[in-house]
Amino acid sequence: MISVEEALGRILDHFQPLPAETVSVNEAYGRVLAEDIHARLTQPPKAVSAMDGYAVQAADVARVPADLTVIGAAPAGNPFGGRVGPGEAVRIFTGALLPDGADAIVIQEDTEASGDTVTVKESCAEGHYVRPAGLDFKEGDPGPRAGRALTARDVGLIAAMNHPWVPVRRRPRVAILSTGDEVVMPGEPLKPGQIVSSNGIALSAFVRACGGEPIQLGIAPDRSDQLGALAAGAKGADLLLTAGGASVGEHDLVQTALQKEGLELDFWRIAMRPGKPLMFGRLGETPMLGLPGNPVSALVCATLFARPALHRLQGRREPAHPVEPMVLGADLRANDRRQDYLRATISTDGEGRKVATPYVTQDSSMLAMLAAADGLILRPPQAAEAAQGSLVPVLELRSLAEGL
Repeated sequence: MISVEEALGRILDHFQPLPAETVSVNEAYGRVLAEDIHARLTQPPKAVSAMDGYAVQAADVARVPADLTVIGAAPAGNPFGGRVGPGEAVRIFTGALLPDGADAIVIQEDTEASGDTVTVKESCAEGHYVRPAGLDFKEGDPGPRAGRALTARDVGLIAAMNHPWVPVRRRPRVAILSTGDEVVMPGEPLKPGQIVSSNGIALSAFVRACGGEPIQLGIAPDRSDQLGALAAGAKGADLLLTAGGASVGEHDLVQTALQKEGLELDFWRIAMRPGKPLMFGRLGETPMLGLPGNPVSALVCATLFARPALHRLQGRREPAHPVEPMVLGADLRANDRRQDYLRATISTDGEGRKVATPYVTQDSSMLAMLAAADGLILRPPQAAEAAQGSLVPVLELRSLAEGL
């Protein structure tokens, strides 16, 4: 068995960022930038009003009350064409260009209008409620950087910077193949000994959450020829994920069946729990990651190995495994030679610290527990006993779905 770190390193050696493509800014949410974005204009282009009120010369309202003559109006998008002189004011609205000659905005709540005259009841200084040119950004200023998965905020900024089209990495195409005579799709009749297949559906959702496009190849029965025929559908994909058939039983056929189809095996079995029977290789030009058939093991291994691969394919800069220290909520016994990933809940104590409490039962068949878990406590091989209240590294599962 090899270590988790060695396995991940050997997997990532097979992946490079995919080519870029151009999409509409309306379609850019969640995509990964292929190039840095810079502003194509200055925002605001000139000084504008930050409030509804009156554009004035600050010197005219240094002493109040002050009566000023209203010489016009400046709605947003329709600038006032004249100039504000001493003793004059222009009715102005939020976002409208500041008229020439004016240097301050008096908000309407501090005024009283009567015909062509406005009485200012509160004084203000030069620049009051004025947004100067370039307050938000200037032409050439940097925006979101390459390698960032775009949020709604990013997309808004890119649009404001006057980019109708955005260069992004192509989405990774991930073929998914489940195996086993014992599994059937949800809703189908169950024969004795059969179980409902969740791996393919869960892995499709996982791939989408990681920015990829899943390609469902179906469920291969425990027959070498049919498994190989279905796996052929992965040709042209950026990654093939198989679930099941990676262990040591005589019906665990993925390795032998795919080797007949040209699989070049890199490694098989890693020192971790859950997920020991994990394998990796290449089927033709397609990297292949063989996940365990146990749904919990499959998802944990996908998190630890498929997610970083999909990050690399998209050129993402942020870490695929955002691990942080948290307070341990229960005692842990010493670990053996396999790296453990303990399902845990995460809460906050009275001091505002995150507390990770492992479930008492860590059986890898319990998908409901994984669905309810907030994180995975990482226990290195041969880790000593850990007492409640000590710090442990935790991979917070919630964070994996955020930031898109």
